[in-house]
Amino acid sequence: MENMREILETYAAMLRDEKRVSQNTVLSYRRDLDRLLLYLQEQGVEDYAAVTETMLARYLHGMEYEGKSPATVSRAASSVRAFFRYLLQSGVLAGNPAERLKAPRVEKKAPHILTPQETVRLLRQPQGDTPKALRDRAMLELLYATGIRAGELVGLRISDLNLAMEYVSCRQGGRERAIPFGKMAKGALQIYLEQARPRLIKEEDSGLLFVNLSGGKMSRQGVWKLVKQYGRAAGIEGELTPHTLRHSFAAHLVGNGADLFAVQEMMGYTDLSSAQIYAQMNRPSIRAAYKKAHPRE
Repeated sequence: MENMREILETYAAMLRDEKRVSQNTVLSYRRDLDRLLLYLQEQGVEDYAAVTETMLARYLHGMEYEGKSPATVSRAASSVRAFFRYLLQSGVLAGNPAERLKAPRVEKKAPHILTPQETVRLLRQPQGDTPKALRDRAMLELLYATGIRAGELVGLRISDLNLAMEYVSCRQGGRERAIPFGKMAKGALQIYLEQARPRLIKEEDSGLLFVNLSGGKMSRQGVWKLVKQYGRAAGIEGELTPHTLRHSFAAHLVGNGADLFAVQEMMGYTDLSSAQIYAQMNRPSIRAAYKKAHPRE
């Protein structure tokens, strides 16, 4: 009979093979479940059949007591529920102790977005005609022009880019979407491809659109560092990440009248509710609407 670690490894392998689950999601689930397994072992549990609902609830409460954020505890609860559903469906368990497991409610905060003026300052930061500056300028322009994630950016291949038709193809979790971009991003990409990329790639060209200074694949962390660096140089205060550019892309589109369904498609959201937050962010306040429209105001 498989032990608890072997069962967890089998589950993790199944997730890795599941095309609809992103690599980042797999890593998050794995971290959460490794932590759970350690907790269970500390409680003297040697079989998942011995796990109780009370035990799992105490596990989550322990995370809260340690000061973990509601979002972190909520994600852990989701990982645990998914794992125990798998144990039930695969016949390891006869019942599911995680079925009624509840996590703290997570309040959805409005995402931080840049003003159009801040965006322009950020995009102008990579200066000069070095391969790095030309690459960074093209990356920032493409991030803002399309709203793609940092992970999607570093995975882009030359074949995903259609300069003539001005769109890029992205794949995330087994789904593919085509996102248009404008003339500023197109111009930056053309210069990068003609003047910088040939000087960065080495003898064997991997076909990746963006490469690091050694000619290899860029990391998500590398993109995050660059965005933060240029944000500081642009005098932008507060947290700034590639996701800030993603949210700014969507909010600016909606603010200028873009259709929510189109924004949903470009962002890669599975439902419209995720895109509706950008419409709410662009609504005038009730008092402002009243002052503008009421005949007796």
